[in-house]
Amino acid sequence: MRIRDLGVIDDAVVELAPGFTAVTGETGAGKTMVVTSLGLLLGGRADPGLVRNGTGRAVVEGRLELPADSPVAARAVEAGAELDDDGALLLSRTVSAEGRSRAHVGGRSVPVGLLAELGEDLIAVHGQTDQQRLLRPARQRGALDRYAGASVAEPLARYRETYRALREVSASLEELTTRARERAQEADLLRFGLDEIAAAEPVAGEDVELAAEAERLGHADALSSAATLAHAALAGDPVDPEALDAGTLLAQSRRALDAVRHHDERLAALADRLNEVGYLLADVAGDLAGYADDLDADPVRLSAVEDRRAVLAQLLRKYGGEENSLAEVIAWAEAGAVRLAELDGDDDRIDELGARETELRAELAELAAEVSQARHAAAGRFAEAVSSELAELAMPHARVTFSISQVDDLAGIEVGGRTVAYGPHGVDEVEVLLAPHPGAQPRPIAKGASGGELSRVMLAVEVVFAGADPVPTYLFDEVDAGVGGKAAVEIGRRLAKLAESAQVVVVTHLPQVAAFADRHLVVEKTNDGTVTRSGVKVLNDEERVRELSRMLAGLEDSELGRAHAEELLAAARAPRHR
Repeated sequence: MRIRDLGVIDDAVVELAPGFTAVTGETGAGKTMVVTSLGLLLGGRADPGLVRNGTGRAVVEGRLELPADSPVAARAVEAGAELDDDGALLLSRTVSAEGRSRAHVGGRSVPVGLLAELGEDLIAVHGQTDQQRLLRPARQRGALDRYAGASVAEPLARYRETYRALREVSASLEELTTRARERAQEADLLRFGLDEIAAAEPVAGEDVELAAEAERLGHADALSSAATLAHAALAGDPVDPEALDAGTLLAQSRRALDAVRHHDERLAALADRLNEVGYLLADVAGDLAGYADDLDADPVRLSAVEDRRAVLAQLLRKYGGEENSLAEVIAWAEAGAVRLAELDGDDDRIDELGARETELRAELAELAAEVSQARHAAAGRFAEAVSSELAELAMPHARVTFSISQVDDLAGIEVGGRTVAYGPHGVDEVEVLLAPHPGAQPRPIAKGASGGELSRVMLAVEVVFAGADPVPTYLFDEVDAGVGGKAAVEIGRRLAKLAESAQVVVVTHLPQVAAFADRHLVVEKTNDGTVTRSGVKVLNDEERVRELSRMLAGLEDSELGRAHAEELLAAARAPRHR
């Protein structure tokens, strides 16, 4: 892994190897930057404050050696990455001082989320912050569930699905019941409107036709007089037979032309056109006579039309839309009828939802009991395994147990004859308890363990948990804080044992732990306080003795420190320790 411009690191290469790698160095030398770099490389949160002052960006690059059948390799290739000829995968993460972040996998630009997705199958990071999180009951429950595996995961998945369904049904039921008054008021308004429209029985376009009829009836006398006068002018006045009319004059014109039309074709054509005019004149005169006869100034009909228009106008004002048409009134009635049917059906819907809620609560209770039973079974195995690890970590009499309990809640679900509270994770409150010595009452580990004991308990939990959550690489960041002496030696031995089946990287300040490493890296700062390319180096045997001597006595060349360091290395390499 290459790190550039991250924190105190200017440009450094970290050469990790199979087995157990220890990373040491003086306080402030940048050991934690190794952890931070791995976190960035595997999708961790980008903090622009980590970018080295005076530079524009920090870059972390890594090379992963993966087996041919690795799901990580398959997922990377699926995302467009290319593997090296030997199957290695190159990762890169860049963080700018402005906070922008970019990621590359196998030469392809990818979302940072893909790095995090790959990281879940690549590495498990355990540090002091992880220990603090494990002190929380919710984290302890999560650790137990992951340790239990399929025995908890499968019923818990069904439980969560049922839990979501119950929440949805309960929410719908609550909405229907709490909004009963509003729904009743809405239904009453709809019924009133529908009854009003049904009583009027409007027809689309009826208002336009009635407006035209009202206009005609309101001016019946003027229209009749005009039609009569026009008819007299065209066809003659019966009161004054001597008066000239258009028909008489037209007939005279036709007779005059007909007498001489045979002498000129153009005149004959004009005579024909007069004949056509005569026919049209006769038709119009007849229509005018019929119109005048049919037109009746009926005040009763006019009143009825105006009354109907007033009814329709009221409907348009209440239920008409943007176009203010009867078609919109009719459309409102159709939609209102559908909505009213929905509201009237809410009572049946409430009954259906109530029955479904009861059914889901019973199903949820059964699944919660199944999950709880599986947790109890896994808790016994987990606690026994952790207690065995503690015996190897110089706490031979310590016992770890799990407290799995439920909280009574009248609004909960019935499990084991009790009505208990429930949530998305089931009904169990899970807490790890520690009895550090015989006769001691088990207490929550946050209260029942000293600083050194807590680190050992957490390491034991991590080691056991690691066996149930296998990944290729484990990173432990100073989980040995507060530990010394024989316990420190045992911690180193347990980490070395874990390294027999996985790659283990440990950032430590304890020489007893570092002595068990297969490879020892030291982080050194230059005089100006930076870590350069040569600042992270792999130590040979002689250099390891000097570094362990520094860690033991604070002096690299102390004869007593060197002797102690050599003894520590020899003891760590002895078969009985491995």
